[in-house]
Amino acid sequence: MFIVRNSSSSSSSGSSISAKPSSEMRKSKNNGKGLEQDEKVNALRDLFGKPGVNIDAYIIPSQDAHQSEFIAECYMRRAYISGFTGSAGTAVVTRHKAALWTDGRYFLQAEKQLSPSWILMRAGNWGVPNTTEWLNDVLAPGGRIGIDPFLFSSDAVNELKEAVAKSNHELVYLYDVNLVDEVWKEARPMPPNKPIRVHDLKHAGVDVSTKLSKLRSELTSNGASAIVISMLDEVAWLLNLRGNDVPHSPVMYAYLIVEMDAAKLFVDNSKVTPEVMDYLKTAGIELRPYESILSEIESLAARGAHLWLDTSSVNAAIASTYASACDKFLESLGSKSKGKNLSGVPSALCRNSPVSLAKAVKNDAELEGMRNSHLRDAAALTEFWSWLEEEMNNNVVLTEVEVADKLLDFRASQAGFVDTSFDTISGSGANGAIIHYRAEPDSCSVVDTQKLFLLDSGAQYLDGTTDITRTVHFGQPSERQKECFTRVLQGHIALDQAVFPENTPGFVLDAFARSSLWKVGLDYRHGTGHGVGAALNVHEGPQSISFRFGNMTPLLKGMIVSNEPGYYEDHAFGIRIENLLYVKEIDTPNRFGGITYIGFEKLTFVPIQTKLVDLTLLSAAEIDWLNDYHSQVWEKVSPLVDGSAREWLWNNTRPVAKP
Repeated sequence: MFIVRNSSSSSSSGSSISAKPSSEMRKSKNNGKGLEQDEKVNALRDLFGKPGVNIDAYIIPSQDAHQSEFIAECYMRRAYISGFTGSAGTAVVTRHKAALWTDGRYFLQAEKQLSPSWILMRAGNWGVPNTTEWLNDVLAPGGRIGIDPFLFSSDAVNELKEAVAKSNHELVYLYDVNLVDEVWKEARPMPPNKPIRVHDLKHAGVDVSTKLSKLRSELTSNGASAIVISMLDEVAWLLNLRGNDVPHSPVMYAYLIVEMDAAKLFVDNSKVTPEVMDYLKTAGIELRPYESILSEIESLAARGAHLWLDTSSVNAAIASTYASACDKFLESLGSKSKGKNLSGVPSALCRNSPVSLAKAVKNDAELEGMRNSHLRDAAALTEFWSWLEEEMNNNVVLTEVEVADKLLDFRASQAGFVDTSFDTISGSGANGAIIHYRAEPDSCSVVDTQKLFLLDSGAQYLDGTTDITRTVHFGQPSERQKECFTRVLQGHIALDQAVFPENTPGFVLDAFARSSLWKVGLDYRHGTGHGVGAALNVHEGPQSISFRFGNMTPLLKGMIVSNEPGYYEDHAFGIRIENLLYVKEIDTPNRFGGITYIGFEKLTFVPIQTKLVDLTLLSAAEIDWLNDYHSQVWEKVSPLVDGSAREWLWNNTRPVAKP
């Protein structure tokens, strides 16, 4: 079974929370120590023939055991074995070949980082097979393909199993060992063990006993007697706890099992401070070792539990262990069960986690924390943009990384700052056209005053999470750049002002943000909006605003979404304007069909550069929106800044005249 080792270093509940500059974080992720890439792969292959393994191929995904977007360094196994450090990708090693799949954001990076012995699979390009198609092609029929079942969701494994079965291959679950860890050995970083903290009730809004009571009611109404929760943000939200195990997200590695009369938290005990221990005891939460999750899953089946499993997120190790334990239970009944209606037989209820939706709908305290943290964040950004503009005017040479690190300094001075909410995207000129660009110290560009500069950044505060993008020009933008920027702004305004019937799914609104671009044959290749957690993950579901129309989750009052249309001209520039919004009820003069109509309220208050706006393209109503927004920015943020930052804010929130 997958084992989490305890670190010997100690931490106290009084430890300060600090964030490293992104440049330092990237240095710490260097996997160059120890074996060279090819030696690592050969060492991995040597393990294929070990007793209890006996496989012909091994799949190494990017995920941890909780399907997290951001993961701790000790779980970056795909990066270690391949040398490719991009955030998305899958490595597959056979006895004679090694291949890595990644998407278009990372083709150039992968080309640089992979050794010649690796095959780069440019996922999404015409003619490029997916992982299972490739395995079915290169392996002789009847091959054994090994995986660590903790690193794949149950749904993903079922798809994988079905696909490789076409060539009569067998998917082999290696519960007891992760082969990459065996190669990594002592060089592998220790699992994080920083202390867990209680999320203050004034920010959480609802106490843990109330949340558990509502969850248990949901279980009862759906015929379940227990649920296993594996998504880290769901565990943190439900228990009003926060951690520091994962970069950018205030969560801790843990599982939670909730039954009708008990709740058990599976976590490394070294992270639990005396304060948290007392808090959990008062809340009726029992502590269990993190690595004992599977034995408890077996125990649930033995007790005849009807277990709620979200198979899109719960890992295959948990799901398959429960299925096997249920089979064992039925076998133990033997002939006694024939012809009888047995009420105590365990079963699985496979549905989306009810915690996901409950977490997405923010309560009043969570919304208040988001408002307050966004205003402090706006103050930091005002100070930052004032500083950067002055530096550019004085011809100071600054790299994209230096700019991102300076922004971190300004944010870190704000009350309640914890960390960045993702790696800052700091892109000058053509780099801004790379949607998920990440500036590296040894290869980044200088911020050019004659080019567009795109900055997408966010922060974690004790009371909220922020995510904002602004695009600026420090010189004179071209007419083409102004037109593109203005059309992106028009889409941003259209979505911000949208009013729509309750129970409308987010994909319906996506076209609002694209319409002005579509009119001149332009578009962008990403979604328009994602959910955002309250002092939790910067990207959360289940809601979204996207052209991907499969997500039928309705936008509900209290949800938070981003509004971030953009336009990207390859090898030239990128434009994106992003604010966060929360969904609220709109008082419409009519209520057709007797239903409620809803819309948005802004959380983000930072100026939009008017120099980039072609006012002749805007309607009078759109100009009114821009002036009203800047009036709100001045009113809300000016009391929080002074000196040159206040002067900059005044200069950048003055109303524009209608042409």
